[in-house]
Amino acid sequence: MGPQGRYRPCLLLLLLPPLLPLPPVRAAAAARPNFVLVLADDLGFGDLGSYGHPSSATPHLDRLAARGLRFTDFYSSAAVCSPSRAALLTGRLPVRSGIYPGVFGPGSRGGLPLAEVTLAELLKAQGYATAMVGKWHLGYGNNGSFLPVHQGFDDFLGVPYSHDQGPCQNLTCFPPDTKCFGTCDQGAVAVPLLRGRGIVQQPVSLPGLAPLYGRFCRDFIARCARLRRPFLLYYASHHTHYPQFASREFAGTTRRGPFGDALAEFDGAVGQLLQALQDNGLENSTLVFVTSDNGPSTMRMARGGSAGHLKCGKGTTYEGGMREPALAYWPGRIAPGSFHSGTTPDQACHGLTPLTPHLPPLLFDLEADPAENYDLLQGRPGPEVLQALKDITLQKVLLEQRLQFGESQIGKGQDPALQPCCAPSCSPKPSCCRCSPQ
Repeated sequence: MGPQGRYRPCLLLLLLPPLLPLPPVRAAAAARPNFVLVLADDLGFGDLGSYGHPSSATPHLDRLAARGLRFTDFYSSAAVCSPSRAALLTGRLPVRSGIYPGVFGPGSRGGLPLAEVTLAELLKAQGYATAMVGKWHLGYGNNGSFLPVHQGFDDFLGVPYSHDQGPCQNLTCFPPDTKCFGTCDQGAVAVPLLRGRGIVQQPVSLPGLAPLYGRFCRDFIARCARLRRPFLLYYASHHTHYPQFASREFAGTTRRGPFGDALAEFDGAVGQLLQALQDNGLENSTLVFVTSDNGPSTMRMARGGSAGHLKCGKGTTYEGGMREPALAYWPGRIAPGSFHSGTTPDQACHGLTPLTPHLPPLLFDLEADPAENYDLLQGRPGPEVLQALKDITLQKVLLEQRLQFGESQIGKGQDPALQPCCAPSCSPKPSCCRCSPQ
């Protein structure tokens, strides 16, 4: 089942109407928020630690989720990247822009129509600086006629389409010389790296991309801060699209292999963006929004990501193809630790909520409702359900009557002397428990 009727317009566009009427003068611009929009590529609903993956190394994204808003019911508008990216930047269903079916290739004649109004164009008209880095995939056209610099972005550093849309069998994906896995597309030109409309590298050096993008973003943020100019920065990462790649800093560092290394580099890029905002005093005046274009490429197995408990992935309209991880962070405007699943935060899960018995007990269908959102007893259950509940309750009472409780081990209290210490006879403890590596 597809997400018909559940389309979520871009959160940034929802915030724009009250901002646009402000006069584009420097004093007013200084008071206006900045926007950092980060888009992952083929990242699954279950790939981040904050969404339940047990071995993903995503500390920056997880911290973002803990301090901001973590969406659990956020959808892309399409199950593949070109149409979903068009919708993200225009706020319109991609079919209305003609971005269907499928995705743009290196030789596509078409692209996102120039008549479409993008988020960058709206903000640029209000005095914002605008820049994009990463994967465009909304058309190249005749001599770059569909590139970001024609769609409202002042500057662009990136790749015009997916990095597998060209030969990659001889390219290095992980330093020092690990070749890219698979063959990618044959019969196409080597994938280029662009600055504005000009090609600066072809084929692109994949392990060097994220560090290059990071420098671009840090310079852009610092320049806007120095000029006291509000900005939109659109970071469209290549991670975690197949074939995965990463720089020397992240290669071979995770438990999830090539996919995990690429994901870790994406997480590191987000951490660098947040650090740049802090360094320039802009963290409290910037909305950071992170999501993915579509679900994971499950056909790639371990190299394709995880949709978690959702069905299927990229290219399908099942939940795994279109329900995406999404994080919003804006200190002072978005409350830390808040969550969104279509309702208000569940107070039953709050750490300060006392544990209380439920009479009658709550009843959930864990096969259909693993999040335990829908209490079946609230829906006038049939007599067979009520009888089964009575039987289970009776069995619970009988078990508790027969069960023998051992002495509480936690109730025995604490003994500081039992704390592990690398120098057991040192003093004073615990400050003396420090040892240099041998």
